[in-house]
Amino acid sequence: MPSIEASKPNPFYFPHVDSSVLPDPSHSFSHNLLSSPLPTNSFFQNFAVNNGNESEYIHPYFIKPSLSSLSLSYPSLFHNSSITYQVFSPALTISAPDKSPNQAHKVSSFSHLSVTLDFPSTNLQFFLVRGSPYVTCLVKGKTEVLISSVYKIKSVSPCGNLTKYTIKLSNKQKWLIYASSPINLSKNNKFSITSAAFSGIIRIAISPDSDSSFESILDQHSTAYPVFGEAGFKNPFTLEYKWEKQGFGDLLMLAHPLHLQLLSSPENDEVVVLKDFKYNSMDGDLVGVVGETWILKSKPVPITWSSIQGIDKKHFSRIISSLDNDTKNLNLTATMSITSSYFFGKAIARAARLALIAEEVDHTVVIPQILKFLKNSIRPWLDSTFSGNGFLYESKWRGLVTKLGSNDSTADFGFGLYNDHHFHLGYFLYTIAVVAKLDPDWGATYKPQAYSLMSDFMSQNPNFQYPVLRNFDLWKLHSWAAGIFEFPDGRNQESTSEAVNAYYAASLLGLAYGDSEVFEFGSSLTSFEIMSAQKWWHVEENSELYAKDFVEENRVVGILWNSKRESRLWWASAELRECRLGIQMLPLTPITEPLFSDVGYVKELVEWTSPALKREGVAEGWKGFYYAMEGIYDWKSALRKILDLSGFDDGNSLTNLLWWVYSRSH
Repeated sequence: MPSIEASKPNPFYFPHVDSSVLPDPSHSFSHNLLSSPLPTNSFFQNFAVNNGNESEYIHPYFIKPSLSSLSLSYPSLFHNSSITYQVFSPALTISAPDKSPNQAHKVSSFSHLSVTLDFPSTNLQFFLVRGSPYVTCLVKGKTEVLISSVYKIKSVSPCGNLTKYTIKLSNKQKWLIYASSPINLSKNNKFSITSAAFSGIIRIAISPDSDSSFESILDQHSTAYPVFGEAGFKNPFTLEYKWEKQGFGDLLMLAHPLHLQLLSSPENDEVVVLKDFKYNSMDGDLVGVVGETWILKSKPVPITWSSIQGIDKKHFSRIISSLDNDTKNLNLTATMSITSSYFFGKAIARAARLALIAEEVDHTVVIPQILKFLKNSIRPWLDSTFSGNGFLYESKWRGLVTKLGSNDSTADFGFGLYNDHHFHLGYFLYTIAVVAKLDPDWGATYKPQAYSLMSDFMSQNPNFQYPVLRNFDLWKLHSWAAGIFEFPDGRNQESTSEAVNAYYAASLLGLAYGDSEVFEFGSSLTSFEIMSAQKWWHVEENSELYAKDFVEENRVVGILWNSKRESRLWWASAELRECRLGIQMLPLTPITEPLFSDVGYVKELVEWTSPALKREGVAEGWKGFYYAMEGIYDWKSALRKILDLSGFDDGNSLTNLLWWVYSRSH
C-alpha cells in the first residue's frame, strides 16, 4: 500500500504519495535528468518503459533500440477499411562490440523535437531528431561499427573519398551512409557490414526516390546535423522551432502536412521548402524544408463563456424550463458517490454548464443553488478530504496521480500511470473556472490548487514540479493520452474533443483569474489541437491523406496512434459509429463550434453515422450528440429529436442540448 506523507510541508497543494505502480525512471534516464520532471506521454516513451526495446516511429523512420544496438526501418504501409498502419522491418541495425553486456541504453537528453540515446557499452550515441531524413550516430573512441540487415545486402559502393557509401538491399531499398571522415566499410557476409576502427559522425538515410536529384539533396545536406531541438511559443498562436546544428552547411528537415500549412508566415522568409523532396508517412507526405528556425502560426479561436453567436430571446423560455428542472435534480449525495476522477469531472462540469447557460438566458435565480452544489462537490477533491479518491503528488516522474491510481494501474483509466490526465483535469478546470468567475473570493481561495491541476498537464516553462506540456506534442501539434505504457504503435489519443476541452478550460481559467498568460497559452494550444483534429481525425469523403478503402468506410478516426489509425474505440467496436461521433464531440460547449466549423464535413459525418442509429439498443446519450451535430445545419429537425430523448450522457443534459440547438438557429 502506498504511503501518503501528508505531514510533510507540501509546496504542491496536494499530499505526497510513493506510488507502488510507477516504474523507476533511473533505469531509463541518465542520472543528471532524474532531478527534473520527466516526460510521461512523449514520442519516445517506449524507450523509457520496461526494457526500452520497443520501437517508436520518429518521422520518417521506425527506431528500435536493444541493449547494444539500434535498428531502423523506413516503414511500408498496410491498410484496409478498418485500419491503416505502418509496418516495421529492421532494414539496418547499427551496433558495435559490447564492452559491458546487459548494460541498457539511457536517454541522456530530450525535448519535444529530439531525444538522445546513449549506448555506453558500445561507444555509440544517437541523435534522434524528429523530421530528420537522417539518423545521426556519434561513434566515440576508435570503435568498429557493425551494420547488419534482415535483408540480403546486394552491394556496398563507396564514393571516392570513403565518406559516403551506397547500400542496396534485396528488398530494393537504397540506403546512404555518410561519415565525417573516411571510413572503411566492407561486407562481412550477405547480411552485415563491418567498419575499421572509426571515431566521428555517421549519418544514415534512405533514398526512396530513384531520381538522382533526390540523392544529390541528401548529399548536399549530409554535413549539417541537428543534435537537439527546442519548441516554444514566441507569441500567442505562434510556435517557434529551433534546432541546435553541428557540422557545416544548411540544415535539411522534413515537415508534415500541418507544418506546411502553418509555415506560410512571412517570418519564414529564410526557410526553403523543397516541394519535390518527399518521404512517405502515416500522416501524409513529409516534405523537405531547409532552415534552422521555423515559425508556425495557427488561427486564433474564439474563447467564450457563452455561445459564440448568441441565442434569440424568443427561445429563452424553453431553455429556462429545462434549466429549472435540471437544477432541481442536482444530487450532491449521488455525485459524491462517484469515485472515478473522470466520471466525477464530467458530472461537475455538466452542472457548471447549467450555471453559464443560466447566465446567458438571464435566469440567474438558479445560479446560487448550482454554485452551492459545485462548491460542495469539488471542495473535498481540492482540500484532499474526499474519502473515495483524490489527487496526490508523486516525485518519481513528478506529477499528480489519484489515490486509487497510486496502487492500481487500471484505476481511473490509468491516471496513476499518467494516462488521460488532460481529459480528467480538463473537466475539473472547467468547473473551477466557472465557480471562480461567479465567486471570485472562492476562486482566490482555491487558486493554488487550480494552478497545480492545470500545471500538471499544461506547464509552459521548465520547473521542478511538472514537465513542460505533459500531453501536448509540439511536433505533431496535438496531444497524446497513453501515459507510461508500452505500445508497439507508440502513443495514442482517442477523444480529441476532450483534449480540446482541456486547453479551452485552461483558457477560461485564465479569464476567470485575469491571467493573460494562461489565457493566451491555453488559447494557442486549443487552436493547434483543433487544427490537428480537423487534419488527422476528421476524414472527409474526398480526403487524400488516407488510403481509399479506409476513407470509404470512415468519417472519423477512432483511435489515432503514432503509427496506426483505427476505426474501433478502446471500448466500442467500429460498427458503433454513434459512439465514435460522440467521443470526438463531447463535451458540448462553445468551443465545439470552431472544432466542427466545416458544415460540409459535419453533414458527411451525420450521414455516415445515421445507419448506426437504426440498431436496437442505441444509448440515448449518444443519440443526443448525433442530434447536436445535425443541429449545426438543421436545428429544427435536431430540436424535434432532442425533445423526444429519454436520457442523456452523464456529462450532458437537456438544458445543454437546447442551449446548443437554439444557438444554431441563426
